[in-house]
Amino acid sequence: MKINYPDGRAFNTPPSKKSPVNTSAKKKMIFGDRGMTLEEEINESNKYYRSHDIAVIYKKPTPIQIVKVDYPKRSRAVIKEAYFAQASTTDYNGIYNGYYIDFEAKETTHKNTFPLKNFHQHQIDHLRACQKQGGICFVIIKYVSLKRYFIMPVDNLFEYWNGQRNNGPKSIQLKQIIDCSVEVSPDYNPTLPYIKAVQSLIESGREKK
Repeated sequence: MKINYPDGRAFNTPPSKKSPVNTSAKKKMIFGDRGMTLEEEINESNKYYRSHDIAVIYKKPTPIQIVKVDYPKRSRAVIKEAYFAQASTTDYNGIYNGYYIDFEAKETTHKNTFPLKNFHQHQIDHLRACQKQGGICFVIIKYVSLKRYFIMPVDNLFEYWNGQRNNGPKSIQLKQIIDCSVEVSPDYNPTLPYIKAVQSLIESGREKK
């Protein structure tokens, strides 16, 4: 299926990775981040949280406008061309222990920095609006090559975002992320236990309801 951005640019969907069928092999892949993207890790974790009545959090669907459909059979329609109807906000939202949760997930192959160009102004505006209404908002950052994960409160993200808009650094240093974030280690169930970090932020007062 061909999907384009609203301005007409083509969207190239990365090839999907097939998970091993063998259960033990799948367990090895999940534990320690072996072959999983950050999105896959979070999605698996969210399934665990929902099944254990810990939190109800889902990945947000992206609105798509369909412009071309083929009907090879009466009972089957195939979408041939579509556009993203609007710019997305953040990746995930839901409810945890009475708190509204809203967050973005980002990966980087850099080892010492995190480029702020990974974010967009409309995402920052959305996170500000959610936090203003009492939501718990944060960013999950994955350093792929280092296999390290950080939960950064949005207040810190806003600080660096405002700085780069005023001729400040265009990237956040790893040391700065370590200092202001809660680090999370991958596990098996859940794959990425980020809710523990969120609870830690709530209890420490670094995020408020």
